[in-house]
Amino acid sequence: MTRCRHSGLVDEVWHGVEVRSRSFLPACLLAATALLAGCASTTEDATPATSTAAAVSSESAVPPTSPAVHRTVVLDPGHNGGNAAHLAQINAPVPDGRGGTKTCNTTGTTAASGYPEHEFTWDVTVRVRDLLAASGVRVILTRSDDTGVGPCVDERAAIANQSDADAVVSIHADGNTGADAHGFHIAYADPPLNPVQAEAGTRLATALRDAMVAGGAVPSTYVGSAGLNPRADLAGLNLAERPSALVECGNMRSAADAALIETAEGRARYAELIIAGIRAFLG
Repeated sequence: MTRCRHSGLVDEVWHGVEVRSRSFLPACLLAATALLAGCASTTEDATPATSTAAAVSSESAVPPTSPAVHRTVVLDPGHNGGNAAHLAQINAPVPDGRGGTKTCNTTGTTAASGYPEHEFTWDVTVRVRDLLAASGVRVILTRSDDTGVGPCVDERAAIANQSDADAVVSIHADGNTGADAHGFHIAYADPPLNPVQAEAGTRLATALRDAMVAGGAVPSTYVGSAGLNPRADLAGLNLAERPSALVECGNMRSAADAALIETAEGRARYAELIIAGIRAFLG
């Protein structure tokens, strides 16, 4: 897989071309489509190289040919490639948004083949970023590459809050080892801690769920209900002041889900379904 690198903690990209829709998957992957699946929300992330304020304020220029930008979306690719080499840093406690603490971040899970979650989330996020930006959406990433450490989950939430984002989507994959555990799920803060979480955050989660189902993805067989998973233990969602949801795209320990997660075609389709959910929410 080719990894994309960009400068700075926050990556903002602008383009001006139309986005095409696609069928769910090529024929070689249709057998796995029926089991398109979800990821564990027990995974959150580490420490930024620059301050949040500096990162959020750095913006790239808009090309003259780009359409007018009316919306801002923050994409939060789970984990980071350097986390495993900095365990003391990512195990440090940070506020969880409900009066307790969480670890700064985690290393994420892996598929049976060794393919890591952080690499999957980065790949899907870049695809989502590029297609959204191509249609004129201002896109901000909470990390700029897949070789760094962090940022911590509370810093990721702060980046989104300070950006005044219209939608914040965290992208993950699960590592559940239960028998036949497969399928996607969408996590959102519950019980809500502010009006945004109670209303817009829930609508964003529902829009993402509906888009995944409409695109042929199967809701999780092992957690949540009908593809939605209310959570009180995810710091990034607890601290959110902008509409926020976490997509567990699939279970990396499921052979059927891994068949999608580990292919470029599967990752492209996950990206398209996430984009469809974001667009449905933005209107």
